[in-house]
Amino acid sequence: MPADNCPLYLYPVSATSTFSAPPTATVSLRDDTFDPTNPAAYHLYALASTGRLRLAVLEVVRQKFVVFEDLPLAHPADLPELARTHDLLGHPGWTRVRIALAGRAFTLLPAPLFRPGDEALYLAPHYALAPTEEALAYPLPLAAPATDVVSLFAANQALTSWLDATYGPAGRLLPSSAALLAGLLNQPGSAITTRQLYLSLADQELTAVVLGPQLEFCNVFAISTAEDVVYFTILVMQELGLNPDQDAVTVWGELTADSPIFTLLGTYVRQVRFGARPFGLQYSYRLNELADYRHFDLFSLAFCQ
Repeated sequence: MPADNCPLYLYPVSATSTFSAPPTATVSLRDDTFDPTNPAAYHLYALASTGRLRLAVLEVVRQKFVVFEDLPLAHPADLPELARTHDLLGHPGWTRVRIALAGRAFTLLPAPLFRPGDEALYLAPHYALAPTEEALAYPLPLAAPATDVVSLFAANQALTSWLDATYGPAGRLLPSSAALLAGLLNQPGSAITTRQLYLSLADQELTAVVLGPQLEFCNVFAISTAEDVVYFTILVMQELGLNPDQDAVTVWGELTADSPIFTLLGTYVRQVRFGARPFGLQYSYRLNELADYRHFDLFSLAFCQ
């Protein structure tokens, strides 16, 4: 592949249950102004992973997030069942619906090499589709020579059919890594000249992105300990020629300033810092109880066309 294009990276997914009653959200925050009877005024965003579903609603006119929920979900393929009992998920009429799938079942391809219809062919060297899965494509929303890439990813066929039947052309699936990239590419100074490593941690996965004048690296690693996070961080920095003593690392996700992960990471990386929420959007006061460095990938779905 030409050197001025981003490299290819791959990625695994998994299966099902039923809901007789709505599961209790571990977090449910809704602004007083939110009107669920008028879905046309909003965008619905969700990020599904094994074990949980994070959901947000954006009011279109004010570009303001007015709902956040964190719900138990055995597997992303169970989303249609959850929607049967959830007052927002099963509701048609949203202006836009974007559902991001966490996991490592994806790869990136330079857009000039992409041919519609060959999605499974591109994904095959990196991930073996199950009989219940299909390969889909999602182009990164900011087309430029440095970032003009297409993400190929695996999705459950029943989930895809449910999305089409429920939301029609307003609904779209994409990998969570694409949402993260969309957020990074839409931040102030996104015409980045200095190469930097960005990390996002959630649900025992670490997404690592190296971005500068061009997108150089994007990968998802399975993690279970703080040592895993440090190992993959240092590995990526060494492979990409970044210096842990000099180069900054920005982190989002499920951690705190005194957590073992952040503490250990700071031992090996001198300039590690928390990231902020996606720029250019507003957030209800009800979301103030969420740390600014959490859910960057979910909120970045606002940039995904």
